[in-house]
Amino acid sequence: MTDSETMAGRFSGCLLGAALGDAVGARREGGGMGTEREIAALIDSSTLPLTYTDDTHMTIGVAESLIDCGGFDGAHMAQRFVSNYSSEPWRGYGPGPPRVFRLIRDGEPWDTAANHIYRGGSFGNGAAMRVAPVGLLFRNRPGELQRAARLSSLITHSHVLGIEGAVLQALAVARAVDQDPGRQLDAAAFVSHLLTFATEDIYHSKIDSLSSLLEHPDDRRLVIGELGHGIEAFSSVPTAIFSFLSHPGDFAATVTYAVSLGGDTDTIASMAGAIAGACLGVDALPVKWLARLENRDYIANLAGRLWQLASATL
Repeated sequence: MTDSETMAGRFSGCLLGAALGDAVGARREGGGMGTEREIAALIDSSTLPLTYTDDTHMTIGVAESLIDCGGFDGAHMAQRFVSNYSSEPWRGYGPGPPRVFRLIRDGEPWDTAANHIYRGGSFGNGAAMRVAPVGLLFRNRPGELQRAARLSSLITHSHVLGIEGAVLQALAVARAVDQDPGRQLDAAAFVSHLLTFATEDIYHSKIDSLSSLLEHPDDRRLVIGELGHGIEAFSSVPTAIFSFLSHPGDFAATVTYAVSLGGDTDTIASMAGAIAGACLGVDALPVKWLARLENRDYIANLAGRLWQLASATL
């Protein structure tokens, strides 16, 4: 397999992995802790389609806009969100984004509309959950990656903690997709890399704790107590990264572990699945899961087009 084929497979693994994590996690959203075996049995015993939520729906919108514009364009991306939401409003959107979308549709600028809905800006994980395509496209350009992640966040989440969550998730995807396939993942180096970009104390503290927590991944109460499993970006992005780092060679184990922590399972598993898929490639994704994933061919096509754009701009 050529380097280009490997990288194309990682782009597909990332976007399809995000969708699988989302769809698997949606089965347990808001639930308590479980075991990885229970989660796997729940998924494997069903024949129902794996249906994704707004997490993947918005990730698709980010990828579509990046491809159409050849890079980041805030006004275009915002309008794509509005259009996609109008087509499929039943994807499980929270109450805030549709209100933002209505303001944008009515003429409010894309980078100020959210401030009318959230006083001080939202620090939820809505920007981080959809940012994987940014991490892929700008994986070798950290300055442009941070800029695009920040600006894409502003459309709905303008609080500094919501923005930094999106930046760190994009950086984790970028770091994962460029891992040397012939070497075992160096978790300490992965954490150290992210620490250099963590500017807010709460993120720096949580990212810094990942290395010590990796000694106790089965102590889920400890992991949740340190990292969280909620809808806030700072309570979910580090948790998703930890889920990957604790199972770096196994996509299914990464996702089932993320879901086993309970809480905001669809978003945490989606972010963890994006990182794991970026690192391991599409061939590491469970074939039985993929066969049941809705819209998988379109998502794979987007990944291929995003790789073509990324390779053309190196």
